[in-house]
Amino acid sequence: MKLAHLPLRVSIGAYFLNSGFGKRNLEGEAAAGMHGMAVAALPQLKQFEPARFAKLLSRSEIALGAALLTPFVPTPLVGLGLTAFGAGLVQLYLKTPGMREPGSIRPTQQGAGLAKDVWLVGAGLTMVLEGLTHGRRRH
Repeated sequence: MKLAHLPLRVSIGAYFLNSGFGKRNLEGEAAAGMHGMAVAALPQLKQFEPARFAKLLSRSEIALGAALLTPFVPTPLVGLGLTAFGAGLVQLYLKTPGMREPGSIRPTQQGAGLAKDVWLVGAGLTMVLEGLTHGRRRH
């Protein structure tokens, strides 16, 4: 890992670890609410029971956070994971009713929390592209 990647990887990694640990024991209405929003954007997630979905989401966030914080995991690889996770959140924003102003991509007050997740896609793509272009310069 390059020293220049450290601030990005540590800040995002710590964020994901915290988020994942916070979801470890979600059950009942909290798990059902999160699952319901996810199913609205990605119908294939309906196959999971809400509590199981919450556990899988928690583990995914913890794994991504740990990968970001682990120096020997290649930056382009964690960038791919971050891009995929962020793209899922952006899809959630785009497909969940009430998150956007009518006929617009601009978020409503309710949607601002999800709309901001576009930065995860940007950070992930930056990691991937920097890794690809850095590798080409060496050869």
